Amino acid sequence: MSEVVLFEHPLNEKMRTWLRIEFLINQLYETLPITGTISALCLFRVLSELLDLFERGDMRTELLKELEKQQQKLRFWVDVPGVDEHIIQQLREKLKYQCHTLISAPRLGQKLREDRLIALVRQRLNIPGGCCSFDLPSLHIWLHQQQSLRDMQVENWLESLNPLNNSISIILDLIRQTGVFHNQTSLNGFYQNNAEGADLLRLQLTLEDKIYPQISGYKSRYAIRFLPLDNELGKVPTCLHFELACC
Repeated sequence: MSEVVLFEHPLNEKMRTWLRIEFLINQLYETLPITGTISALCLFRVLSELLDLFERGDMRTELLKELEKQQQKLRFWVDVPGVDEHIIQQLREKLKYQCHTLISAPRLGQKLREDRLIALVRQRLNIPGGCCSFDLPSLHIWLHQQQSLRDMQVENWLESLNPLNNSISIILDLIRQTGVFHNQTSLNGFYQNNAEGADLLRLQLTLEDKIYPQISGYKSRYAIRFLPLDNELGKVPTCLHFELACC
């Protein structure tokens, strides 16, 4: 059985930002443990990109609005016959708790901004070779500390992101669960449709097709063009079957 590859595409700006944050936070955990220069620079680069995202608009307010929106949707589901009220209540309590945690948390990324080592490394990341030992002796000595001390400091940095990470995780999980995959067919490598009220497109292709989607869409309208991985010898079937969910 061929491996299935999942592609996701946001249909609005808030979803675009949340997917990027999810992507970056996943990268943070992939860098652990920090055992040398390469993993350290990957960690600091991702932290820097997160801080750049935090500076664009009031993310906390957007997340709180979405948490409340999801709670309202769950209130509607309580009255639907056959729904497990216990599961709905658990989700509502989880959303309420996350709202409280997010409101009580310090400004997003504040601990990272105030850390001197992160600030020093961040200033040098865009300079070719700018993080070598003679440019950043503080990073050099940090990398020579005991692994346990370094792990503790990194864990402390990542814990400061938990209110954000947990909020985005539960929001994205609930949004993804609203979409059901349906079989679709593209003609001559092209497909378009409406997605009224959707936030996210999810598309599944088999790896053996060696084809990827180029998706353009915003709000209620989207278009998908399928392209071969090998742009010289690869071909896209006249009729390509794939699975699509609008969430």
